[in-house]
Amino acid sequence: MNDKRIGVVASEAYIPQRFVSHESLEIYDGVKPGKYSIGLGCERMAFAGPEEDINSMCLSALANLMETYGLSYSDIGRLEVGTETLVDKSKSTKTTLMQLFKESGNMNVLGVTNINACYGGTAAVFNTIDWMESSAWDGRYGVVIAGDIAVYEPGPARPTGGAGVVALLIGPKAPLVFENKLRHSHFEDAYDFYKPELNCEYPYVDGHLSNECYLRAVDFCYRGYKEKFKAVIGQDLDISNGSSKHFLFHQPYAKLVQKSFARYLYNDYLTSSDSSKFDTLNEFRDISAEESYLNRDLEKACLKLVGDRYQECVFPYTFAGRQLGNSYTGSLWFALLSLIAESANNENLGGDGFLGDRALLFSYGSGLAATMFSCIVDGSLKEQAEKCNLYSRLESREESSAESFSEALEQRRLSHLPESEENEFLSKVKESHVPPGSFFLRCVDDRKRRVYERTSFAAQEDFSIHQSSLAGAARGYHSKIRNSNRGMSTLSTVLRRAKTIL
Repeated sequence: MNDKRIGVVASEAYIPQRFVSHESLEIYDGVKPGKYSIGLGCERMAFAGPEEDINSMCLSALANLMETYGLSYSDIGRLEVGTETLVDKSKSTKTTLMQLFKESGNMNVLGVTNINACYGGTAAVFNTIDWMESSAWDGRYGVVIAGDIAVYEPGPARPTGGAGVVALLIGPKAPLVFENKLRHSHFEDAYDFYKPELNCEYPYVDGHLSNECYLRAVDFCYRGYKEKFKAVIGQDLDISNGSSKHFLFHQPYAKLVQKSFARYLYNDYLTSSDSSKFDTLNEFRDISAEESYLNRDLEKACLKLVGDRYQECVFPYTFAGRQLGNSYTGSLWFALLSLIAESANNENLGGDGFLGDRALLFSYGSGLAATMFSCIVDGSLKEQAEKCNLYSRLESREESSAESFSEALEQRRLSHLPESEENEFLSKVKESHVPPGSFFLRCVDDRKRRVYERTSFAAQEDFSIHQSSLAGAARGYHSKIRNSNRGMSTLSTVLRRAKTIL
């Protein structure tokens, strides 16, 4: 643990108001029932029309953080953004966010936007931590904004989209402290996912290569982290010995997270001096790494061995990702918000709120960049959980039809074409699709400059009361059913009924 106990002091998010269920997408796409909801492990996917872009979402996330905690913009010395959703090839999203600092007069704020697929948020966090540990730190807080709008062309990848932004206040004496001596990274040159078309939001994706790159990065990072853990802590680390009790992942979709956790076990087997507890894996000891990524029998054997451990130590933290879809740079950090929410549930039920527990985090961005690192729960996370109110915010959204979802994405596509009149789409903006007090794109002027406005706070009081009631329902049921897929579906049903009553 670092001497200054630098970590997450406060946390917030921006969550789009609309979502589409994966079950409805299965019907709309004419695919076999369960192909997305079971095959990918997805439940719901957040989305936004052309009235929202990454700048507006990040403005909302930053404003939410500052206002929820009563923070002064003068107390912020660094603002880093991680996103791959670009609206300009030169001007960064970070500079757009500086409009919120204007009234405070504080323009002395370091940091820019970090870009490398889904890794930018992690780079932003590391930059902020390293600044605070250096002689350049001036004693002020840092803020990290991480998130994206993930959209795909019609086809098999479209159900793996999503949207959302996380805002983190980084500072000393934090209740969630990063272990800065425990990091291991892996970087390669790979074309598994990339966006060469500058007038289109849709990426080029090699799905099989992307999964292989992800799992290969898992292997290298986990092995390197285990070696560093042994050198620094003086103990062996594996998924079953309690060295880490919580495992968080960048989450393109939940099933990939499950397979990745199974790779941890496979690596534990390969480095273990006692293979007796891994008897079912002995036939796979001598296969090459390349073969292992494609070997379904190995995958099934590992998944069977990690079953209970996965449900206990990983699955609860996939909750936000299963509700939002893939928010790219925000994905890992929504897993952290899920951990914070679970910690508060544990404390409310008489537990210790995971105090003293270590969480192991894996960050991945295509292209590729990956790092494994860890943090320690060093204080109560209850305030952060209550202020973020994650469960009820996710359940208080508006469910849209698959047709409305497809229409919104088509509007986004058309608005990005060079010949399009973006204001033609923006003139049809429905502010009801944007949560109260949130920012949206009002217009783009004749010099392509973007103008943002904020929705009215008039409905905020009713909206907050609604969320508070749902939070009570969530707390009552979530702790009982957090460890099963069926249970999580039950939670959604319970909360939908609660919304009907309200």
